[in-house]
Parts: sequence; C-alpha cells; structure tokens
Amino acid sequence: MEPKEKAARNKTIDLDITEGTHYLERCISITEPVKLEDVLDKTILGDTFDVLRNLPKESVDLLIVDPPYNLNKNYHGRSFHQMDTEAYRAFTDTWLREAVPLLKKDASVYVCCDWQTGMILGPLLEERLHVRNRITWQREKGRSADSNWKNAMEDIWYATVSEDYVFHGEAVKQRRRVIAPYRENGMPKDWEETGDGKFRNTGASNFWDDISIPYWSMKENTAHPTQKPEKLLAKLILASSDPGDVVLDPFLGSGSTSVTAKKLGRHYIGIEQNEQYCIWAEKRLEMAENDSSIQGYEDGVFWERNTASLQKRTKSRQKEPK
Repeated sequence: MEPKEKAARNKTIDLDITEGTHYLERCISITEPVKLEDVLDKTILGDTFDVLRNLPKESVDLLIVDPPYNLNKNYHGRSFHQMDTEAYRAFTDTWLREAVPLLKKDASVYVCCDWQTGMILGPLLEERLHVRNRITWQREKGRSADSNWKNAMEDIWYATVSEDYVFHGEAVKQRRRVIAPYRENGMPKDWEETGDGKFRNTGASNFWDDISIPYWSMKENTAHPTQKPEKLLAKLILASSDPGDVVLDPFLGSGSTSVTAKKLGRHYIGIEQNEQYCIWAEKRLEMAENDSSIQGYEDGVFWERNTASLQKRTKSRQKEPK
C-alpha cells in the first residue's frame, strides 16, 4: 500500500532516516571531553547522560530542558515507560547532577513538565538552584476523560544558578486587545488604536494563554509527538539570554530549542539520541537559514493566539505611504 499523499497545505516535516541521511551526517557524536568550539551550533547524536559529562564546565548561559514526562510514550521506535515516583526522581536527579556544572554563574534554567512530574521537579530544583517562578501555559489540545478534568495545561519551572542573572522583561511583552480603553486628557493611556482595533503591549506574566501547539499547516510542525512551539521557546530565550549566548537543550527532540535560538541570534547545543529526530532538527535548522520568522512573534512583541491574519494586515498598513 502506497503512503498517503499529504495535502498541499500540510507542511509537517516527517522525512524518514533513508530520506534524511545527509542531515544525519551533519550531527556529531562525542565520547570524550571536548572544547566549547567543538560542539557550538551542533546537534549531538547520543545519550544525554553520556554526552553531558563530556561538555565543558561553566560554558552555558541558558539551559532549557524538556525531559520525557513520566508517562508511557513511544518516540518513533524508542519507548519511555512510566516509573514509580522514586525512580523518576532518580532519573531527574541524574540529568540535573550532570547539567548544573555546565552552567555559568549567571545562567538561567527552564524545565518543562506536566502537573504530576512538576511535583517531583520542584523540590529537586530547589536543592541545586534558586527557583524563581513556575510558568503555566495553556494547551488547546488534550483529550477529555470521564473520570477527571481534561489535562489542558503544562508547566515550566524557572530557576537561576545565583542571584546574578539575566532577565529582559521588555523583550517578552504580549500584544493584547484592549477591552476597556482608558484615556487621559482624551488621549489613549498605555494603548494604541489601529485600523484593526485597540491594543496594549503588556508585561509577560507566569500564565501564558497565547501559545498554539504546532499543527499540520505550520512550517515548524514535525511528526514528533510532544513538540514544543517555537513561540514558547522564543519567550524563554529572549527573556533569559543575550545575543551570542549559548543555549543548551539536553533532550532536543525535533529541534525547537536549537532552531529558535538560531533564529534569535544565539548559539545552541542540542543533544538527542533518536536519529529520526536529529534529522528533523537539522532539516529545520537548514530552513532557518532563509526564514527566521517565528509564528506569533513579530515586531518585537508576542501576539495573541491565532492572530496571524491580523498581524499581516497590521504590518501591511504600517508599510503604506502616509
């Protein structure tokens, strides 16, 4: 039976290992201690527990971790099996123990989780880092259950190595519609009126309701089962790093962290053990050479969810001659 042909608008990256051999050849493997320049802007094919101990100490500015949640999940031939609480705690403590020494003194850390693994992660992070916040972001996907509430949220723990750290609040403002516009002396106060409505750029909070999970018509979408959106990664990278900084992701998956770091002018190091996902990551990195756009982020602000057409109209008006 021949594979079903994708619809014209389906941009999902799903090339197999045979098709992507040339992308896999761009990845590197390391089995001994290396210098930073040896791994900078590279996808490292290998087990993160083996690779981390060979990376240079105090070389990373930002650590973004999206580890397997404690669920039974098949990752294209590699399965993760749910553990008891103590086993998952040991799993988490192992990668933390290897990763923290790689961080600079002013580095920041973000760790993705669901509500169950979050209860394990929080105390472990507090043992080694300064925990500063927990971000909750709304997923519009998720299956309902007859015996429980639909799981439509995920969390991201935010921590730093020390009290000296980078945070750029101005870089991660969200553009929201103004429902009750306030005026002062007849003029808009902290908002602007456009041909498409009234908008305010608001400071980012620890609840994000503007994130869209990658779907089939988005250029960033892959067949990875738990892919994080570039928009989400962009917020973390812009807030907690400077251009030229080094961003490390020890569970790279299909490459969202590396791709977003590249688009935003940061260096990246990604570690992934699945050859299929390494291929997709390298394909996306190649695409980023000619397209640095991030859906939902434009003109220095993050737009509300599903406002792509509005962004285009607003940008078009801005370019019109006065």
